[in-house]
Amino acid sequence: MIYLSFNLIIDKGTRLEYWNHIYEHFNPIAFDLGIISVHWYGIMYISALLTALWFAKWIIKKDTIDIKTDEIDNYFIWIEVGIILGARVWYILFYDNNTIYYLTQPWQIFNPFHNGEFVGIRGMSYHGAVVGAIISSYLFSRKHPNTLFKIIDVVALAIPVGYIFGRIGNFLNQELVGRATDVSWGIFVDGVLRHPSQLYEAFLEGFIVAVILYLYRKRKSFDGQLMGLYGILYSITRFISEFWRQPDIQLGYLYDNWLTMGQLQSLVMLFISIGIYFILKKNSKSY
Repeated sequence: MIYLSFNLIIDKGTRLEYWNHIYEHFNPIAFDLGIISVHWYGIMYISALLTALWFAKWIIKKDTIDIKTDEIDNYFIWIEVGIILGARVWYILFYDNNTIYYLTQPWQIFNPFHNGEFVGIRGMSYHGAVVGAIISSYLFSRKHPNTLFKIIDVVALAIPVGYIFGRIGNFLNQELVGRATDVSWGIFVDGVLRHPSQLYEAFLEGFIVAVILYLYRKRKSFDGQLMGLYGILYSITRFISEFWRQPDIQLGYLYDNWLTMGQLQSLVMLFISIGIYFILKKNSKSY
């Protein structure tokens, strides 16, 4: 019995050490096509989109919501375009050190090549994606004014499910790393043990938010309520998770060694989400 326990302790320690050094054993490139290298992050991004769309259709069928398949498909096309444009432009405006360069040469914003080498499009902002989604939703509503708020409630349930894949993609891509730590489950990044904050975010901003909204969905009293709640819940969980995430190196802390750009924008998003929630509650038809 003592021998077995000793072996289990050694085995656990070996697995934990492997986890601590997982980036040394893992290649962020899934496969190479010659000119283009396909990263796990890209695969996770596609998985996030497809999973969110599948989950939205599953909810519509399960809860017998009066939304046609072509309506949800069209909306996802609109919102995906808005998300990509918003996320990229927002990052350039608030996070990138070369803002002036991109503003004077806007054709470079979505240029995936650097010095003739394919590097993909690097630098996206979630808060910018939200802004892009709002704009695209408004444009969509001009053609589908009677179904928008029903659709966005379904999307509010689907987004955090897909979001989990997105943050796992960040982890596999070895980006958005956590702050230095001494916890046993930390990950070594450039010789420094750090929190696997991407996974914290996948759990808090993805899984937890998804579960809360899913359990609450049958209690909603007006169309648009779930999207309002999503904005509130995401803002809170993102603000919390930023305490484990390393601030962007080009920005650092904004105030007194603790406030990050992500936290500041999450606070703004929180107040806006609360405002939108009560505006929708006041103007929407209650059940």
